[in-house]
Amino acid sequence: MALLRMLRRRLYPYRAQVAIVVLLTALQTGVGLYLPNLTANIINDGIAKGDVGYIWRTGAVMLGLTVAQGLVSVVAVYWASRTSMGVGRDLREAIYRHVLRFSSREMNHFGTPSLITRNTNDVQQIQIFLQMALTLMVGAPIMMVGGVFMALSENVNLSLLLVVAVPLMAAVIAFMLIRAVPLFQAMQVKIDRINQVLREQITGVRVIRAFVRADYETERFGIANSDLTSTGLRVNRIFVLALPALMGIMNLTSVAVLWFGGGLIGRGQMPIGNMTAFLAYILQILMSVLMAVMMVILVPRAQASAERIEAVVQAQPSITSPPAPVRTARPRGRIEFRDVSFAYPGGEQPVLSGLSFELLPGQTSAIIGGTGVGKSTLLGLIARFFDVSSGHVLIDGVDVRDQDLESLWSQMGLVPQQAYLFSGSLADNLRFADPSATEAELWRALEVAQASDFVAAMPGQLETTIDQGGTNVSGGQRQRLSIARALVKRPRIYLFDDCFSALDAATDARLRAALRDQTKDSTVVIVAQRVSTILGAERIIVLDAGRVVGTGTHRELLRTCDPYREIVASQLGAEAAA
Repeated sequence: MALLRMLRRRLYPYRAQVAIVVLLTALQTGVGLYLPNLTANIINDGIAKGDVGYIWRTGAVMLGLTVAQGLVSVVAVYWASRTSMGVGRDLREAIYRHVLRFSSREMNHFGTPSLITRNTNDVQQIQIFLQMALTLMVGAPIMMVGGVFMALSENVNLSLLLVVAVPLMAAVIAFMLIRAVPLFQAMQVKIDRINQVLREQITGVRVIRAFVRADYETERFGIANSDLTSTGLRVNRIFVLALPALMGIMNLTSVAVLWFGGGLIGRGQMPIGNMTAFLAYILQILMSVLMAVMMVILVPRAQASAERIEAVVQAQPSITSPPAPVRTARPRGRIEFRDVSFAYPGGEQPVLSGLSFELLPGQTSAIIGGTGVGKSTLLGLIARFFDVSSGHVLIDGVDVRDQDLESLWSQMGLVPQQAYLFSGSLADNLRFADPSATEAELWRALEVAQASDFVAAMPGQLETTIDQGGTNVSGGQRQRLSIARALVKRPRIYLFDDCFSALDAATDARLRAALRDQTKDSTVVIVAQRVSTILGAERIIVLDAGRVVGTGTHRELLRTCDPYREIVASQLGAEAAA
């Protein structure tokens, strides 16, 4: 059972706290079991005999025990809460750290909405279950066993009523478990679906408005919402039937105790105080069963959540560091592709086939080609976001699969196609690449990226607040800030993935001119759609249908590569291509 395995592993660091909770709960329950006995003594030896002094003395003892029981209960709940919250924190951290190691394959397998749900709602279900388990489930078996023992000590014949009541309640609980577990599992999946739809609608709100699709999206969310609601109602209907049935069994048992106990008292076979204590013990036993029912309500959902969390933390990332990574003696940033082919999992055709070329330090190398020919995938192979299907990608003569991932990534400054900024100050975003960068280094990077002018015009300048995703700056500003972030790192390899597309021609030209001096000792790889962006590259690699169809400078390719001439003609005109 995934839930038990998880709790056994995650509770180990909190074993001392769990021991304290168990000890205090046992003490609290023991006091609760002893109090009905004192009540019986007051009735039998105090009220029946008219001994007021005995009533006061025993009452004082009961009051003291009740106060002590309350204090013990508060302390037990405090430690139970600390334990459950600590386990929740550890689970969230474990999921977060594990997801950071995921490659694109694992991210696509689970999906972003599901991963968010697993790290929030599913962990919360485990926390609630653990809190209730430590406060209720520990005391329930102690109360049940102790209650049975004390009830037997009061009257064996009346205790036979438990033989009827407890199995009936167990049958109701079993019915609840069988019907509720699949529904709780389905509910978690439907929460994923709601998160997915809501996330898409929030992210794409401008597109929805532009195409006047608000009504359609409202209907789509309504369907997902109604689906979750109907499943929740089915679960609640089960408990609507089951809980009254349990209360009915409990109340009928109390009536039976009074009926048969009254007969025993009438025949002089049982003191009235003992019958009162017996009724209290019966109620305690049945209350412990009801507490178990409360846990039954939580167990199916917690089990479903535990399985989903375990699926994440046990998933093995497909991209990992080798056990014995190879380090280069003199890293320079030279990149070599040797007969590289790559196909996405499940793809019928390879995206890249038979690529062989070198990308040298001190050179600007450009990758150009039509849409969908594998340009961005090629950069992903260099950064080892994917592993090649065949062949080798080498950096400084060492296959990237033989290098430590963090060491490999530390050599690279990546500017992705979709420029993304994090919430926080502008300086925080730039220092994402190098936390120790000085303010002067930040301004220098902004100057090279042609971003210093608009940053200087901002009221807070480097301390300007950036919204999540950089939504409070324009697309061109986001691209320039992303380029500046990579420049702050000063890596040996720069990977620019079509990150000049939102810049006007003049800004693009100034940025490329400034980059030459800044990156003169580094390997620069530019993926571009626009020919004007790569005219000055020392080497241009033309991709078509996942294969290299031309390599050389702009002028050389115009003479030797028909696909390149077609691209130039489509963008700059036939005269430029000629």
